[in-house]
Amino acid sequence: MPKHGKKYLEAAKKIDRTREYSPREALELVKETAYANFDETVELHIRTNLDPRKADQQIRGTVVLPHGTGKQVRVLVFAEGDAAKAAEEAGADYVGGEDLAQKIQQGWTDFDVAIATPDMMRIVGRLGRILGPRGLMPSPKAGTVVPPEDLPRVIKEAKAGRIEYRLDKTANIHVPIGKVSFSVDQLLENMAAVMEAIVNNRPAGAKGQMIRRVAVTSTMGPGVRVSVAEASQLRTS
Repeated sequence: MPKHGKKYLEAAKKIDRTREYSPREALELVKETAYANFDETVELHIRTNLDPRKADQQIRGTVVLPHGTGKQVRVLVFAEGDAAKAAEEAGADYVGGEDLAQKIQQGWTDFDVAIATPDMMRIVGRLGRILGPRGLMPSPKAGTVVPPEDLPRVIKEAKAGRIEYRLDKTANIHVPIGKVSFSVDQLLENMAAVMEAIVNNRPAGAKGQMIRRVAVTSTMGPGVRVSVAEASQLRTS
């Protein structure tokens, strides 16, 4: 078992480990028990009964958080010509083609989202070993390989707080839903957006109750279990 510090142990005493809290109560506890001297990220963790080895039980998608992530998102776009100009006008932080690819191959990854037009995948394809493990590889499934006319919308969504959710190898989904400095209402609305997207994106091969466990936590704080039934019923409207 990992050893926790005094502050963590004091925070953990405020949480009943045997109880599943309502989403609002859980988020209130996360804010109350956050003790780090920086603005911690609030994370949503979902345990599913899906089998990540089966193609018909994969779940992956994107959702725009109503209140963003609280983080300044640096967007890189692989585009050329008029598409590159449109990306720059839409607020992309980095725009280019072969020049950016070479820079990345030399170890540079100081960006949070990578977007590409389909014609640029001939260049982007060779960056898979670098971008893939970091979750930065442009992909049609993630909505980050888009035609030039969609670039402005996708860039603005990324800047506004569009996040990707996906099933990992242990059948879990982990996503940020804001910062400890957010109000409980803001965090709850962000959490509702994620839960609604996941529930509505139920894979064809899913059997029985897809979501087994839900928890929220801050970067350094203890986890708080959330009622699966109440979390699954959250809606943005």
